[in-house]
Amino acid sequence: MSGEDEVRKASQLFYDALNRMANGDASAMADVWWQTETVSTMHPTGGQNVGWDAVEASFDQMAHLVSGGNIALKDQLVRVVGDVAYEFGVEHGEIALGGHHATIEHRVTNIYERQEGTWKLVHHHADPSSEMLVILSRLELVSGSEPIEAPALQPGQGTIVRERVCD
Repeated sequence: MSGEDEVRKASQLFYDALNRMANGDASAMADVWWQTETVSTMHPTGGQNVGWDAVEASFDQMAHLVSGGNIALKDQLVRVVGDVAYEFGVEHGEIALGGHHATIEHRVTNIYERQEGTWKLVHHHADPSSEMLVILSRLELVSGSEPIEAPALQPGQGTIVRERVCD
C-alpha cells in the first residue's frame, strides 16, 4: 500500500471517529491521534487546543453539545513527505449543536505523522463556521453556578446547555 493510501485509511478512521463524536461519543478520538504534548486542533467553533489533554477535552466537550451529526471530507488531496503527511479538502455535512441544526461546509487541513509504521493525527484545522458561531452565541454553557459565555469552549468547563434569552 502506498503512503498516500495509508494516509487515506488513517483519514477514514479519523472521520469515522469524528462522526461518532458528532453523535455524542468522542472516545474513538484516542485511537486516531498521537497522544503527545505537541498535537493541536483548531475547531470550526473557534479557539485552539495544544497537547493531547486539551485536544481530547475539546472533542469530549463538543460531544456533549452535538447530536445527529454526519460529516464527510470531499475534494480530498493527500501529500506525503517522509513520515509526515497532510490532507486538505472540504468537510460537508450537518449537525445539531445544542439542539439547533447547522450545515457543515468548511475547508479543513489535517496533518498526520507516521511512527513505527502507523499514521495518526497531529493537527486538525477547520475554518471557523459562522453558522456554528451564531448558534453558540445563543447558547450558554454552565459550570457549577457560574455561566460561561459561548463560544469560549475551553477544556474543563461545563457541558450543560440551555438557551440564552436575547432581547
